[in-house]
Amino acid sequence: MSKQMKSLEKEIIFLEPVFTRNIWGGTRLRDEFHYPAAGEQTGECWGIAAHPNGDCRAAGGALSGWKLSEIWKQHPELFGGLKGERFPLLTKIIDAKDDLSIQVHPDDAYAKVHEHGSMGKTECWYILDCPEHARLVMGHHAGSKAELCEMIQQGRWSELIREIPVKKGDFIQINPGTVHAVKGGFLILETQQNSDVTYRVYDYGRLQNGKPRALHISQSIDVIQVPAEGTENFVKSTDGLEHNRMNLLYACSYYRIFKIEVNGMMKIQQEYPFLNLSVCEGSGRIQGTGIQKGCHMIVPAGFGEIVLEGQMTLTASTVNDREGQNV
Repeated sequence: MSKQMKSLEKEIIFLEPVFTRNIWGGTRLRDEFHYPAAGEQTGECWGIAAHPNGDCRAAGGALSGWKLSEIWKQHPELFGGLKGERFPLLTKIIDAKDDLSIQVHPDDAYAKVHEHGSMGKTECWYILDCPEHARLVMGHHAGSKAELCEMIQQGRWSELIREIPVKKGDFIQINPGTVHAVKGGFLILETQQNSDVTYRVYDYGRLQNGKPRALHISQSIDVIQVPAEGTENFVKSTDGLEHNRMNLLYACSYYRIFKIEVNGMMKIQQEYPFLNLSVCEGSGRIQGTGIQKGCHMIVPAGFGEIVLEGQMTLTASTVNDREGQNV
């Protein structure tokens, strides 16, 4: 291995986020996270992304200015030699000033056939903030595909849609085929497969540039799971987790998700193909470099010991390269 490659393994890849403007977006990404590129109706910050619709660039270091997709292709050693055309995960922060559309995502098999070979979209949410007594759209009440079709065609949304109570700090796993929607007032950190395939089931009759946004009724009916998963399968509280350790929230075939509460100093052995880190609250240092709320970074394979200091909350994600059941 060349000296350059060996040195790259010892560099944390800090990333410049990409932002999207959305009719339901607000100003919290600008006002609370102080992202200079965020403005009015900024709905999403793609903090760790290597997708054609948003490709983050490295900020500083030997790879400064490189797109994450370029790093993935040209330096596989930084990702444990993982195979695949695309970096596998995408991390974003969602600021929902208003309700998002009610939607559903396909799995890999459906997306491959119907979305030009795309991956499906398995995702999860960590609730950064939400109103008191908040509820999210998660699942539906249809008992059969026939009943689902009938309720959608007749616009019986209040009967069809299921809402669940949630609170700040909750973790929510969303499998393909699950009807779901973020409601107004939520701030969410989302970790997902590297895919941008979303089927809108219902959009409240809203107009964009004077026209209703496109719906995807036939695709939605194809992929919606009937009956819906039980609500007990969705939500996990993260209250009371131990400080200064990697707290595993969930593992599936696509990712492993952790929550980290740094209180003083902690050390992590980087034993994964890569480790995505996002600072959700507070500030501190990583390897002596200052980081704060809204920072996103990737610690490459072979990095060794990571030292975190300060008072801050982070989420971490990586691919699931281990055998085992969902947790």
